[in-house]
Parts: sequence; C-alpha cells; structure tokens
Amino acid sequence: MIKLTKMNGNDFYINADLIEKIDTVPNTIITMNSQVQYLVKESILIINELIVEEKQKFFNKL
Repeated sequence: MIKLTKMNGNDFYINADLIEKIDTVPNTIITMNSQVQYLVKESILIINELIVEEKQKFFNKL
C-alpha cells in the first residue's frame, strides 16, 4: 500500500499492485484495474518512487 494525497488534502492508501495506469493532464490521475480513478497531488515520479520503495521493503523481507 502506498500513501497518497487527494486534491482536498486528505491522505489515503491504495494497493499499488492494482494500478492500471497513471496520467498527468495536468493533474495526476490514477486509474485502478477496476476503472476507479483518483485525482492526487503527487507527480508520476513521486508515485513511481513510492511504488519502488514499497516493492523493495516487501522483497527485503523475503
């Protein structure tokens, strides 16, 4: 799970494994496998870093 920020400032968590795509038009929109979309403050680069950190933590535990 990664922590993101909605445009209204509220934090929430999503399962990064269920992200289908991320677009920037100009705000960042995350589309999940279920087609649910989230508009977030973080850039694509920040989201990518969060996903990589999450995966590293997971695989380091193995």
